Amino acid sequence: MKFTIDVLGVFLKVVIKINKVTFAPLVVSTLFILLTSLLAHCARRAVQKLVKEPFVKLLFEEAIAAAELCGCCFELIIVADNFGVATYAIYLFALTIWWSLNWGDATACPYTHIEDVIEGKGDIRKALLKTWAELTGGLLVFKYIQMYWALEISETHKDRAFEDCKADLQVPVIYGAIVEGIATCMCRLASKSLGDLNPRFATAIDSFIGTSLVVAGVLARHAVYVYRYQDNSANADLSVSIYCKVHLGKAFDYSGGYFNPVLATSLKAGCKGHTLLEHAAVYWVGACTGSILSVYLYKLPAIQKFVRGTADMNGDSIWADKED
Repeated sequence: MKFTIDVLGVFLKVVIKINKVTFAPLVVSTLFILLTSLLAHCARRAVQKLVKEPFVKLLFEEAIAAAELCGCCFELIIVADNFGVATYAIYLFALTIWWSLNWGDATACPYTHIEDVIEGKGDIRKALLKTWAELTGGLLVFKYIQMYWALEISETHKDRAFEDCKADLQVPVIYGAIVEGIATCMCRLASKSLGDLNPRFATAIDSFIGTSLVVAGVLARHAVYVYRYQDNSANADLSVSIYCKVHLGKAFDYSGGYFNPVLATSLKAGCKGHTLLEHAAVYWVGACTGSILSVYLYKLPAIQKFVRGTADMNGDSIWADKED
């Protein structure tokens, strides 16, 4: 406890000094993210030393991982709002790699436990307990964030601690649920493929895919895809005309693109713009449905053939079991 207080004190002194000299809000956000990760790492090490029962230890690790994930993502909102999507993507990519290397068996994501139940690797009771631990960590960390934002060390934190939050869901519930479900399914299919292929840079590749899915819609929010088809054949009895106009990125932009129920609940549950039932439908039912669908899609012969075919490719490659 004393170590944590000392670390927090040093952090505040460094941040205040840097901010007074250079007025660098991005440095403030960066240091806070580093502090959050450091505290989570220390808590994880303490649990590993003090808790002996494996499942209880895993519950604590899930709670710590969820708190670290949500705590960092709260600050990433500040980064995205003030320094752009590209900066946000770089930070998220780096953090995803860090989490992959340090969380161990913890996932901070409920639908991974549902997948384990479906595949016979776990039971419902343990899945529910893990989800409860993750929700606890994700919800409690907001008080830590609120305490820090209330200090208003940087201008980017001004009035953020107690402001009314707004939901990201700005489209019909079914639309948002479909978007979250499809993107989650794609993310899980990629992760399962990487797990089987075992490429040399699996962690970086998985992080890149996850980051790309999160920011893809934002980067393409103003892009419009137009498709026209006109059949004016002289011998045709019926003339066919098709016109399709799609605003790319709008779905991701309006649903938020969380792809993790605990993260979405920690950041946006209770915010103005949707009810708790609508929130659950989009971020829990939608994401979990996509995850469950990925389990069955991954078993399809076509996908398995693709994965096995990729694993058998020769020549210079990034695959861990191949010689360059």
